[in-house]
Amino acid sequence: MPGAGRAAGVRRLRPQPSEEPPAQEEDQNLLLAAAYVSDAQYNRNVPFETSPRAIRLYYFYNHWTMQVAIYFFICVDLSLALFEEPALFPLPFLATSLAEVLCLTAFFGRLVHFAKVTPQMVFWKDTKNICIMVTIVLTLIDLIIYGSLEAVNVHSVRWSRALRPVFLINFPESRQIRRTFRSIRNTLPDILYVFLLFMFSVLMFSLMALKLFGDRGLKTVEGLPYFTNILDIVFELYVLVTTANSPDVMMPAYNFNWWYCLYFITYTIINTYIFMSVFLAVVYNNYRKHLKNEIRKLAYLKRHKMIEAFNILKVKVGTEFVVMEAQWRRLAKVVAPHISSPHLELLLRISDEGQKGHVDKVNFLRLADLLNIQVVTINIRRHPLEDWMPRVYRSSASLLVQRMVQHRIFVWVYDVIILINAIFIALDERNPFISYAEWLFLSLYIIEILLKLYTYEPRAYFGRRQFWNWFDTLIIIAALVATVANTTIQSARKYNSQQILDIVLILRILRLLRIIVSIQRFRVIVTTLINIGPTILTFGGLVLVVYYVFAIIGMEAFHGKVRFSDPNFTSPDALVCGNPALKDSAFARDRYCKNNFNDLASSFIVLMELTVVNQWHILAGGFALVTHQAAKLYFIGFHIVVVILIVNIFIAFILEAFFVAYSLEKSEVETAIEKKIQELGVGIQEEEMQDGKLVDNVDAKDSGFSGDDGDNKRKDLKGLYFRIASKKYRTVDALLQQMFESEIAPEEEGPSLDEILNFSPGDLYPKNPNFENSA
Repeated sequence: MPGAGRAAGVRRLRPQPSEEPPAQEEDQNLLLAAAYVSDAQYNRNVPFETSPRAIRLYYFYNHWTMQVAIYFFICVDLSLALFEEPALFPLPFLATSLAEVLCLTAFFGRLVHFAKVTPQMVFWKDTKNICIMVTIVLTLIDLIIYGSLEAVNVHSVRWSRALRPVFLINFPESRQIRRTFRSIRNTLPDILYVFLLFMFSVLMFSLMALKLFGDRGLKTVEGLPYFTNILDIVFELYVLVTTANSPDVMMPAYNFNWWYCLYFITYTIINTYIFMSVFLAVVYNNYRKHLKNEIRKLAYLKRHKMIEAFNILKVKVGTEFVVMEAQWRRLAKVVAPHISSPHLELLLRISDEGQKGHVDKVNFLRLADLLNIQVVTINIRRHPLEDWMPRVYRSSASLLVQRMVQHRIFVWVYDVIILINAIFIALDERNPFISYAEWLFLSLYIIEILLKLYTYEPRAYFGRRQFWNWFDTLIIIAALVATVANTTIQSARKYNSQQILDIVLILRILRLLRIIVSIQRFRVIVTTLINIGPTILTFGGLVLVVYYVFAIIGMEAFHGKVRFSDPNFTSPDALVCGNPALKDSAFARDRYCKNNFNDLASSFIVLMELTVVNQWHILAGGFALVTHQAAKLYFIGFHIVVVILIVNIFIAFILEAFFVAYSLEKSEVETAIEKKIQELGVGIQEEEMQDGKLVDNVDAKDSGFSGDDGDNKRKDLKGLYFRIASKKYRTVDALLQQMFESEIAPEEEGPSLDEILNFSPGDLYPKNPNFENSA
């Protein structure tokens, strides 16, 4: 998007002293600097005007309520397909059209709001804004035409429904999804050459098959001619690449002469294993290349915004420009209004290392990163039993119990108990011995929880961030509920609710999930998956967009062609899924009648089945029979877009994200915050907060932060400590960005804004980049 970020930082607010009082000018400069810092903190690249009115509108534009509202209207707009014909929950056309007009009004209002904070030249050059406006106009035209035709009982197609994901993609809040689409767009040229070579191979083998088998009079299992039509051969061999029709497609030739199996083996090796692997390699290589280019842009844009903020607030002290401590405090409070006083004081100690009363440029540029690192203020707490009965809780026997619970052997013993319990769950529970053993295991688990609550302060043990402790306790409660319910149900002989019994069985099996809690490496892997979860949602949005477009097209093309009847019905119409064209077809024989495009939910299920690719050729063949053979192109197109392109990009993303996040879990990263906490002697390591290593009972609490030196600090704290909430970053993009930023020299200004926006993957940069060469 050339030119999309050029206004911010170029038109800087510099009001004349004669026009506004100095205090008002200072406040406006502070708001402008805070806007730059906030954009750097959240990696926003929204160009905005720097007039006082535009800055206030920009703050309102970025307010969380506005973002929630726009996402609400996007969800409403997308969900209208559930209520429009063909509908899962039918509503009158007037109701759905009014709802859509309301959504379009909200989108237009958001666009006008964006135009108010963006320079006009930048706004009209931004492709996103043009797409949104064109989509709004086309949707209104389609609504008018469709409503007019419906008024005279003429059925038409609501073609604009397929354009609804445009709003999800193009609003500034969806920059992650746009970045993914850019990765796909940038990867397409290289994939195209591989795909053309792949199709050439399929065509070559199709011609071979036509010459080898076309004139031998072979028949398929259905009694149809075998490999006599070139188009059918191409389709069957394309399906064979996905292995969905293997070995069925080979059997007529193989039964005729076993030597013909060599043809299919050769085809499978070349096209399934070699070409599909090449697809993944090309996608992965290009994805990494363009991802690094995007991250490089983000890193430089972030540096550029922080320099702009510094230039607004800087004053000259001696020979260097700095930001005074008071201004720094006000800036941090504006950017992060909910930051606690101890947290703010800690960040200031890091930024103003020498306690000089000001922050230099190098330390100021780290402010956005410091605000992104979550620091927890914790207060040392005593166990309630120590207050209620101190002599008993501090007795030798009590201390022995506490040491036992804190020892690693205690965890090992319960690991063995869990594994033994897994064996017993797999055995026949109708055996009285097995039934009594369930109660024994449950009692041991309850004793474990009680011992931990006796050893560790309860509010600390069930703290907000003690995920595994909550998980462990909830699993034990579920096991207790399951065991009691199972005993009650067995005692009531007349009770035969299969659903309740299923729930009981699932709750009992969930007990085995405690293995994840007990084995450290399992916890590392699961935690890594949780960390990359937010970025996985980006691809969830991408898949939603593609599914929605294909679902709308499928509903318009195939709705009503296949109908589902109760499986117990044996009428001729029910046996052919309500369409005589499916008589004697594999689609009807396999009772795939519920796989249809008669509503949005059914369409999504069909598309999910197509993504899995098993039996997808039967689905394609069935819908081709009820419409036209050209309908197979719809299913082939879906396979190319989703399975070959998007799924491979998703695999590349998961590989990259997991490698980065998993390697970070195993590394020892010490930030400036951690070092300062250690220097002040008020730190608690994250490892000490884990189950089994709680050396102190702690609870999150906001307290004062005062004192001058380290000793006085410890006295004034009265139990106040700090720790980094996590050594992991929120997203993989943020981690990669920080890895790149570590290679940028702190004193360097960086390239100009135009040069940053014109970066390309072909631009090479050294480990410690020289920005002139990089640009």
